[in-house]
Amino acid sequence: MIVFNALAALLAVAALVYLGIALTRPEKF
Repeated sequence: MIVFNALAALLAVAALVYLGIALTRPEKF
């Protein structure tokens, strides 16, 4: 399903961005 794949990709990107921010700016978490 294209919709499911798109949602999974968005979640993966969001998780990577969140991890990147958490690693580079730990004082905010």
